[in-house]
Amino acid sequence: MKKIYLHNDCIISPLGFSTSENIENLRKGISGLKQYQKNQFLDAPICAGIVNSEQLRKAFSELGNPGKYTKLEQMFLLAVASILDSEDEIDLSNCGLVIATTKGNIHLLENTGDFKENRLLLSKLGAIIKDFFGFKTKPIVVSNACISGGLALSTAKKMINAGKFSQAIVLGGDMLSKFIVSGFNSFQALSETACKPFSKDRTGINLGEAVAGVLVSDIPKKNLINICLQGEASANDANHISGPSRTGEGLYKSIEKALTEAKIDSEEINFISTHGTATLYNDEMEAIAISRANLERVPLNSVKGFYGHTLGASALIEAILSKQMMLNSEIYPSLNYNKLGVSKPINIVSEYQKSVNLKYVLKTASGFGGCNLALVFKKEVVNE
Repeated sequence: MKKIYLHNDCIISPLGFSTSENIENLRKGISGLKQYQKNQFLDAPICAGIVNSEQLRKAFSELGNPGKYTKLEQMFLLAVASILDSEDEIDLSNCGLVIATTKGNIHLLENTGDFKENRLLLSKLGAIIKDFFGFKTKPIVVSNACISGGLALSTAKKMINAGKFSQAIVLGGDMLSKFIVSGFNSFQALSETACKPFSKDRTGINLGEAVAGVLVSDIPKKNLINICLQGEASANDANHISGPSRTGEGLYKSIEKALTEAKIDSEEINFISTHGTATLYNDEMEAIAISRANLERVPLNSVKGFYGHTLGASALIEAILSKQMMLNSEIYPSLNYNKLGVSKPINIVSEYQKSVNLKYVLKTASGFGGCNLALVFKKEVVNE
């Protein structure tokens, strides 16, 4: 089984249109969440992470005509352009394109405007990205609830191991719409104030929009520190369409299988990047699964207090941030955390930390329908 290495990346979010901008804001404790008393999604106030459309159009205008592309498409295309601009060795004739999204351009259900109805199709979203840059391989679209971004990394790894291509650009993204916001509101899952993952006084999630992208390859960079996907696994406990397993069974199994593939024990994990949505049941389930895997002492965070829940982008954003924390020997805080509000003891990082040695990082994610995912990243130096 070949490893895949995470190379150049880009995050487009309310915290900036590059990974470096995002990281600087995380270090400073600046959140992308804002309260919107009046909004286009609900007849009630919401707290959300929304990308400024005018700033996006201005940035995208250097790449193409904003009027020809939806907001989500503009974010995806900007992310790919950033990755291509920073890497000289991408052969688009043999480069995979794996795209994760939960809803794509579903906002067009409300009004297609100048766009044809087929822009609603996830396959069309893939075709637009492919054709814009001239990829030759057929795009693979992954849509499996909120583990989609991380599952896209796993998919790229499997395709590379199957010999379909030796490198791929993996993308994850979603934008907010009335359909999405009203759906989460119907579950009474939204918090009107900034979310507080794992805190006793947490009241629900904030939604966010973002796109993330990363170049992956089975070839490491020589004489440099590399971050590789050492192990991965997913499991579905099929507990409920919207409620996680009370025992954390699916996530626990995912963690155990990912550790087995990575050929390490739980004691070797230095940090956990959690899903941490700030709902009562998700955070509790995740704490139970972490405890069952003997990881309760391992430092962890949730970055939902910075971004909100970005759906199909979330697990990929958090994978990229895990990579950056490992490279920079730092940990970004779990913003807004105050007092432990889950039944199992877990080690939540509430302040930015520097000079932290992170060799192995575990990334967890869960989603509707009982899907769960665990990724194990390793830091290693590859010499000539």
